[in-house]
Amino acid sequence: MSQSAAVFYLKVQRIEQFCLFELSWGQGQQLNVTLPYPETLTTLYEEWRTDYLNFYQTSLRGRVAENGTIAPPPVDWHAKLVQSEAKLLYEFHHWLRQGELFDIRSTIAQSVSEGNRNSYQDGRNAEGEKAQNSPFVEVFLTCNPLDLARLPWEAWEIGTEFARPSQIRIVRMPPNIHEKAIQPQSRRRRTRILAILGDDTGLDFKADKEAVRSLKSIADVHFVGWQPGQDVGELKAQIIETIADEQGWDVLLFAGHSNEADLIGGKLGIAPGFSLFLNEIEQSLLLAKERGLQFALFNSCNGLDIANALISLGLSQVAIMREPIHNNVAQEFLLRFLQRLAQYKDVHEAMLTACQYLKLDKHLTYPSAYLIPSLFRHPDAPQFRLKPFGIKEILTRWLPTPKEAIALTAFVLLSWQLPIQGNLLERRVLVQAMYRQLTHQVPTPKPPPVLLVQIDDDSLQKAKIPYPAVPMDRRYLAQLVDKAAALKAKVVGVDYLLDRPQTQKENDVKLAQSLRSAVEQQGTWFVFATTPNDTGGWFEVLPELAQPNWSLQGDILVLGNHLKHLTLVPMQKSDPRRIPFSYLLALASRLNTSSSQKLPQPQLQSTNDLHSTLSTYAYKTTGKDYRDVFSPKARLHPITNFAYLLRQMWMHPIIDFSIPPDHVYQPLPAWKFLESSATSLPQHPNHQPVVMIAPGGYSEAGVTELGEDNFPMPPALGYWHSQANPGSGREKFTGGEAHAYMIHHFLNQRLVVPIPDLWLLGLAALLGKGAVLALEGNKGGSRQRKEKYRLFVFPSGRSKWMLVMASATAIYGLVSLQLYITAEVLLPLVVPTATFWTYILLAQLERKKHVKV
Repeated sequence: MSQSAAVFYLKVQRIEQFCLFELSWGQGQQLNVTLPYPETLTTLYEEWRTDYLNFYQTSLRGRVAENGTIAPPPVDWHAKLVQSEAKLLYEFHHWLRQGELFDIRSTIAQSVSEGNRNSYQDGRNAEGEKAQNSPFVEVFLTCNPLDLARLPWEAWEIGTEFARPSQIRIVRMPPNIHEKAIQPQSRRRRTRILAILGDDTGLDFKADKEAVRSLKSIADVHFVGWQPGQDVGELKAQIIETIADEQGWDVLLFAGHSNEADLIGGKLGIAPGFSLFLNEIEQSLLLAKERGLQFALFNSCNGLDIANALISLGLSQVAIMREPIHNNVAQEFLLRFLQRLAQYKDVHEAMLTACQYLKLDKHLTYPSAYLIPSLFRHPDAPQFRLKPFGIKEILTRWLPTPKEAIALTAFVLLSWQLPIQGNLLERRVLVQAMYRQLTHQVPTPKPPPVLLVQIDDDSLQKAKIPYPAVPMDRRYLAQLVDKAAALKAKVVGVDYLLDRPQTQKENDVKLAQSLRSAVEQQGTWFVFATTPNDTGGWFEVLPELAQPNWSLQGDILVLGNHLKHLTLVPMQKSDPRRIPFSYLLALASRLNTSSSQKLPQPQLQSTNDLHSTLSTYAYKTTGKDYRDVFSPKARLHPITNFAYLLRQMWMHPIIDFSIPPDHVYQPLPAWKFLESSATSLPQHPNHQPVVMIAPGGYSEAGVTELGEDNFPMPPALGYWHSQANPGSGREKFTGGEAHAYMIHHFLNQRLVVPIPDLWLLGLAALLGKGAVLALEGNKGGSRQRKEKYRLFVFPSGRSKWMLVMASATAIYGLVSLQLYITAEVLLPLVVPTATFWTYILLAQLERKKHVKV
């Protein structure tokens, strides 16, 4: 139904020389006024009707009683009709402007302003369709007796004296209604229109047929009517059977002769000399109503009895002509009416548009014709309009309202911002850590895969290394390498750049000797740190320290200030990006401990590049490219690579800090490592831990003196530290620890892929819109709208469905938390749920406003 500010019920009853006006609205409010009825109004109406019939004396869609055969005098009936119309309307408006009706007029007019103040800000009506006009007031008018109903009440300008806009619609209602209106149900079919063409004696239905056929693109149209030579009995049976068709009709159109008939509700001329009385098709109409018939248009004469009878039977709404109507006028009206209906406007707006056309554009050709049409409607029925069917209709219903579009845009912009994404991701992983601990899903303790030797402040002090420790004293690094060799370490990572010689050349010589000694005696696999420089090259290890024939170099890039994402292996071999430092350490560890064939050891005299040797061996023993030894998710996905262009991290695996750090690495200060009395590293049945020598949090650690190796503590990791050491308050997290986590993830194939917030946001928006459309339920009239939105507004319905949706949200949250652990998929929580509930909240607020109106 179109947007409406208020609904009033006005009953006007004439008793002898007085008229009783009874106005009711809202929650039992009413006004009663008694006003003398001017007999001059009846006289002026009869004069106007006489002039009207004399002007339109040919091709009327009704039969006027014979008044004799005397030829009419040469009178300018056009001029007389214009004059009599003006007199009638002047007297009619003068009567209705009496002071006794002031309260009624002002009450109705005042509601227009209230409706404007309370109108929807999003420009949509109660059914989610775009409102083309401002809120209007509906006045359901009932007139008794029938002579009073013949007056042109639609021309009553109720709000003009209050300078109100023309937003008051008068719709008629019969005095007696015996049946309830059947509420329209959603149908998975096109609109069906039945056009009955009656007796065409003196008429031409060609234009009528063309106008109705113009709706074939949006509706199924069926014609039934008299054909020359057809038996009238068969025709009646055909019409009755067609009206009651099991598929149902949405619209019934009748064109032809009709007239009033006391007690039987009117009669329809269906063939020359034969009529079909309304009571003869009553049962068929009841069946048609039950099967979906909502609107009927009788484009014929004298339809007041017809409208009263059909609305009393429970039909939703009927448009009729109160007086005889000329054939050309009927066709002009039908054409304009159907054109507007084809634009999916409601029937009341379509009728007003057609009348306005007759009044403004055709007043010279068809004077007074605009006063003839009237719309009757059951008070509990929504205004009928054609509904688009198919993909277009579905898309239209699912389009967001302006408020929904604003909210959706805001969420898109928020989810596009990397800092916001990062913050949400950190909080989510923190929740995962808590969920792991709460549900006892922390991995079974086993020796961590990394021995993290950290050169911390205590180590620097004990070694008497002066500030700033940049570059790191290579004699001290040599001591650590010697200790690792003494412990028979097979894989050692050095998380320090060794691209420049130190001032004390003996330090470089010492480190070179230690490295070569470890390779020669233990066959140690060394992986050195490298990173891109400003010229497009790489910070390579000094050749006097290490050679590519017996060592490897990996990129130590860490992504983001909070180290949320793994460093991935380039997709193509031609990619200029290096293999990640952590990946090479994990690969060397895996091949050293789990290969069925003996792994070639690094040799100082080798003539082959160790990287090539490793690649060849990996393919020989695993059947895979060395880039694919671990999970395929370790390689840079094309979607992720494309997302980099958009400054996004779509599908980029994250570092899973929900795993406690003691399951990932064993931290050991460098000074303790050197003082350890152990003669070998702790052995595990499947692997020996990777020894990684890395900065341990001293302030100047990093590529420069800016401390780039120290990062804010991830919330989840901080949670684990607080659980192990309450009150520790540790705030720093090092790049070495990030590499240790990545090594753990590669070795255990633990790569959690986050589904982008933006992707799930779209799904949440669809679910939210779907929930809103589903909860709206059946569309109803002014009384039904409150019931329609009971789910949103009233506690009994709202609490039930809010509980269902809240439960579904909680289930989604639990499923998301569990999928993170079992399926290594991170489904975002905050943005999708916020999007979904924003749709529900906006709908609830709008429905509350509407019900208040």
